[in-house]
Amino acid sequence: MQGHRLADLAGAAGDIFEDVEGNGEVVIGGLAYDSRSVQEGDLFFCVPGTVTDGHEFAPQAVTSGAAALCVERRLDLGVPEVITSDARVAMARMSAAFYSYPASQLLMVGVTGTNGKTTTAFLLESILRAAGRTPGLIGTIETRVGEVVTPGVRTTPESLDLQRLLAEMRLAGADSVAMEVTSHALRLRRVEGIRFTAAAFTNLSQDHLDFHRDMEDYFAAKAGLFTTGHLEAGASNIDDPYGRRLLETSEVPCTGFGVSLDAQVRAENLSLGQRGSDFIIVVEDVNGVTGKLPVSTGLVGAFNVSNCLAATATALLAGIELDAIGEGLHSLRMVPGRFESIDLGQPFGVVVDYAHTPDSLDNVLRAARSLVRGDGRVVVVFGCGGDRDRQKRPLMGIAAAKLADYVIVTSDNPRSEDPQAILDHILDGVIGVRTEGPDAVMVDRREAIEHALTAANAGDVVVIAGKGHETGQQFADHTVPFDDRIVSREVLAGLSWGESG
Repeated sequence: MQGHRLADLAGAAGDIFEDVEGNGEVVIGGLAYDSRSVQEGDLFFCVPGTVTDGHEFAPQAVTSGAAALCVERRLDLGVPEVITSDARVAMARMSAAFYSYPASQLLMVGVTGTNGKTTTAFLLESILRAAGRTPGLIGTIETRVGEVVTPGVRTTPESLDLQRLLAEMRLAGADSVAMEVTSHALRLRRVEGIRFTAAAFTNLSQDHLDFHRDMEDYFAAKAGLFTTGHLEAGASNIDDPYGRRLLETSEVPCTGFGVSLDAQVRAENLSLGQRGSDFIIVVEDVNGVTGKLPVSTGLVGAFNVSNCLAATATALLAGIELDAIGEGLHSLRMVPGRFESIDLGQPFGVVVDYAHTPDSLDNVLRAARSLVRGDGRVVVVFGCGGDRDRQKRPLMGIAAAKLADYVIVTSDNPRSEDPQAILDHILDGVIGVRTEGPDAVMVDRREAIEHALTAANAGDVVVIAGKGHETGQQFADHTVPFDDRIVSREVLAGLSWGESG
């Protein structure tokens, strides 16, 4: 990457730029916001955080070779300083300039909402590929361009990392990107300086109230994507009350999708089965397109019909033809850890899903009910993460108690919290519905999965919820390898079914 004059980069900060103290002619060879990754010639951004303040690490950055600093207060450490009123926003804008504004050279389509972001982004990538494009994918599970796949770290990367990633995708030949956009990313200005051609709002239900003050604050953060600075045209789920509200208040032109009769992109003649869904998508004058699209998808459940509608509406707004949309929807057979079936020949169903909110658990358990055979039961194994929204824990307990026949409460990612304390919060909700409480409470997640699979009968469907694609379980000071899918296969193999039986 070619170097840039510090003064030129500083100018890209716009209205929050105040001054350059020192030599503005210094050539910047790289950017960093983590002092441990600073290289000789870098510009180091001193970004204040909720726990630590980047200004405290500026001396270490200078010692490691930082050629300049971007600061909110003068530090006088012997290198030039860009003074700004907001180092976080400055980092986003200056990173975009450093990497030559890569988003402006790509067709950007985005997805925001509580649930469905990952599947909708995967669907959009599949549609873009069907349309003859070379898309990149940025999201919770992975980052992908072409055949190069890296695991996701943050659903939406920090602004500097995001701009670097977009530049790498462009150099690798990508001409478009489908990406998830979280409320954290919007509130923390990680997508500052990126304008999407089209984006979808999937829904809003309780989550992240450890970060947002309340649901109104959460909605306001999501709605921040539907502004003229970020978006040309939006698609909103009007089956969801927040989605209908967004349709009516959006700063940008907005198309409604759903099963509601007044949706411009709607699903009709739904047939939901054990191996997928069949339905017709009706389009009424979206970006000049009117027509009907028969859809047959391997994705199971009514919530995935909604995800298909979200992807369709967004793709239409991005100028993709209906035939390519149909091909893209049909081509995507499975999303890792999203209602993913585990089948070793056992006489009952096993599904692993990322559901970690009350609404998503509700959706998954309803979909599981449609797969039950004969007198079979819905068996659920779930927990809640530590150091996250505590208010949703009893609500998830309520959802499980209402919709599952056999309830097993266990740990998710306890992080720094006492696992038993988390389980007690969940049990408050379960007991409110079932006075006898859950069928089993097991702190050890592997034991809980073993219990569920051993207790399952022919015709049952076992739902293992909360971690989905994740490959580790997070504790206070360490993470241990743990993948619900691998553990499920190991347990089933031990029960002598399928390939190992």
